Amino acid sequence: MKIDVKHIQKRGKAGWRYRRKIPEELRTVLGKREHLVPLGATEQEALRKYPRVHAEAEKLLADAIKRANGPTPTEWGYFRDGIAAARKMGFRQDREFPSPNEIEHDTDWQARMKAVETLVRKYVPDFDSVEDDDDDDDDDDLPLPDFLPSEADTALARALLLNSSGTPAPTLEDAKRLYLKERVGDDETKQMELERVFKLVVEALGKDRKLASLKREDAKDVRDHMLDGRKASSVDRYLNVVRAVINHAIREFDLAGATNPFMNLEAAPKDRAEPDKDKRRPFTLDEVAAITARIAYHAKTDLRHIWTILNGTGCRLAEVSGLRVADVYLDDAIPHITVEWHDDRRIKNKVSRRNVPLIGDALEAAKEAVKAAGKAAMLFPAYGRPRGPASASAALGKHVRACVSDPKATTHSLRHLMKDRLRLAGVPKSDQDIVLGHSSGSVGEDYGGDQVRLEVARRALEKGMA
Repeated sequence: MKIDVKHIQKRGKAGWRYRRKIPEELRTVLGKREHLVPLGATEQEALRKYPRVHAEAEKLLADAIKRANGPTPTEWGYFRDGIAAARKMGFRQDREFPSPNEIEHDTDWQARMKAVETLVRKYVPDFDSVEDDDDDDDDDDLPLPDFLPSEADTALARALLLNSSGTPAPTLEDAKRLYLKERVGDDETKQMELERVFKLVVEALGKDRKLASLKREDAKDVRDHMLDGRKASSVDRYLNVVRAVINHAIREFDLAGATNPFMNLEAAPKDRAEPDKDKRRPFTLDEVAAITARIAYHAKTDLRHIWTILNGTGCRLAEVSGLRVADVYLDDAIPHITVEWHDDRRIKNKVSRRNVPLIGDALEAAKEAVKAAGKAAMLFPAYGRPRGPASASAALGKHVRACVSDPKATTHSLRHLMKDRLRLAGVPKSDQDIVLGHSSGSVGEDYGGDQVRLEVARRALEKGMA
């Protein structure tokens, strides 16, 4: 029997799975590109599980659509928007309640009350005709509203009345949204990571929490939840994101006296964590030769050029795949590429911005790439886009794995190899840092002219590649 059901896929010995691509407009919301759920080893088991898994996927996408259409403001968000709406009407918050003797002659307060009455009439149309003749100060004679006031109108009324009900406390969700707006911006990769990390935070805590209520024990619960099925190195990266978001919120929300319970929280003690040197290893020269030969015969032209430039410069993959044609200076006294921040490519940090000389095969590959790019803005149009480096990594990774089975050897191993080449050639560490875009930790690394640094880098590369 052959299964002919949408979103079911056979995966060899791994059995059956539910695989559904996430629409592009929802990927940022869900933090992933596809929804995968194992269905079992047999067709019968897959068919039995399918209805429940499919229903869960439908609900997941439906909820994502709602979130994509605009997240519902939080209590703090309504509060902030209410203040902004009052300000547009000419009312500010930097004043105090008038005393009973001042109310009648306080023109600003009278104008505020009229604005509130206008809001009330939206929900109680006959508000003007109400006369309360009782002297018992109750409001039993007041009509009930036709329907409940909206959160936005309620927040505006409170702002007009100088928020007499008090200022709401910002939550983790408020902190995430603020960080998304002020620090992440349009970077789709970071948006997806932020959503993915905070999905785990909410799962661990059970619900959104006020920032001021978070304790050290909560932070540990989040860490332990993240560690379930994930490497300590990945969890440390996730915890860094949470720390940054909360620190930003404490500062921007003026939460005086608040502390960040995620500070100095590690996924694993440093003495038990996997050493950095064991996460990746350099290629051997024989491995590079084998991979280069395979890429020459089996890969597309742009991938061949990317691999050759990586091998000859020690750059990161994203630094090369995201190059613009304008970043390649072939006619300079020292041909080079400029690694620079631009709209289609982010760089790792400030010190990563640098000029990298082109010599030997890397120079020839750059010349061919510029010619092939023609009038395109990006040197490698297929990969000079959001998520382009990930696509290039996957494409090159297939060729790497066909030649080298060790999982610690990846495309990034070329960068490790360049580091070893420079060391073996006796290149000083300061000059190695100029080539690779590493920080030396010295204030002097920002000094010196670009042309001198380029010449230093050229000499270092020629020694290393010799």
